[in-house]
Amino acid sequence: MKMKNIPVDIKSKSLNEAKSEIVDILERLENENIDLENSIKDYERLLSLNWHLLKDIFWNLSFFLE
Repeated sequence: MKMKNIPVDIKSKSLNEAKSEIVDILERLENENIDLENSIKDYERLLSLNWHLLKDIFWNLSFFLE
């Protein structure tokens, strides 16, 4: 997934909001009673949230290294 494909609702999240949603998704994915279709959607959203976090972390890191 490319950074430009991150949904707008995820791009607008703070790092704490994204982290909180990641934890919620991981808890749902660990539940044995979840169906495959919802698991796939959750996993795809998890990837988008992860890219969002990485982008912000590397942006802040590069800012400090300059």
